[in-house]
Amino acid sequence: MSIYAVGDVQGCYDELQRLLERIRFDPARDKLWFAGDLVNRGPNSLEVLRFVKSLGKRAVTVLGNHDLHLLALSQGNRSHYKYGALKDILQAPDRQELIDWLRHRPVMHHHKKKGYSMIHAGLPPQWDLTTALSCARELEETLRGAKFHKFCQVMYGDQPDLWREDLDGMGRLRFITNCFTRLRYCTSDGRLSMQDKGAPDSQSNGSVPWFTSPGRLTKKDRILFGHWSTLGYRKIGNVWSLDSGCFWGGQLTALRLPRKKQPKPIQHPCSDRR
Repeated sequence: MSIYAVGDVQGCYDELQRLLERIRFDPARDKLWFAGDLVNRGPNSLEVLRFVKSLGKRAVTVLGNHDLHLLALSQGNRSHYKYGALKDILQAPDRQELIDWLRHRPVMHHHKKKGYSMIHAGLPPQWDLTTALSCARELEETLRGAKFHKFCQVMYGDQPDLWREDLDGMGRLRFITNCFTRLRYCTSDGRLSMQDKGAPDSQSNGSVPWFTSPGRLTKKDRILFGHWSTLGYRKIGNVWSLDSGCFWGGQLTALRLPRKKQPKPIQHPCSDRR
């Protein structure tokens, strides 16, 4: 059995299928871990969602910001109204089944035996792995429970931007959401710098990539993440960046995760769909 971690697909169904052919993915034997953002931007978000759902326990996908955007739209929040490639999902006959399946996906996946954790975006420097997993469970319980609709109405926003144990209510959930699904940079004092989005060295306020934050408590943990197409595929210390810009004409990356050896990337070149 092989496990492959796959970067942001973003509705690029054909490219995903070509990548799976390249790695000779066998759904009876292998597993796929998706780093979030299954949907949006690309032309076939509905097909991607149906396909990953059909894999059942052979696939794990963590939620990304575009996946949460779809969930918010499904609950009537159009404050960031960019229908785009999500219209087909919201009008599909199996819409409710797909939305229910998506909101029951994790925001963090941890495989103790393999020694890897997967998230979509980033972790603040104040969280150790135990805290990160606990915060993930808080958000997952909200998405799966009675407060799902309310959360979808208030999840957007950049505040609060600094972790405190006594954060509560929707502010606490928004901070957790921003870490797992939007974070790229942190300031020198550990605040989330949500306005910086470009490649490293493009930021203007002295912020640094979250994985190089001073005193980051997860520095010794092996973490896989997506979300950052301008970063591309990279290994930096104990973290692996998997979003290699499939939609933007880059590549779609799968990272084979052996138990002891170093992970090996396999990539499929993609057409620019802008």
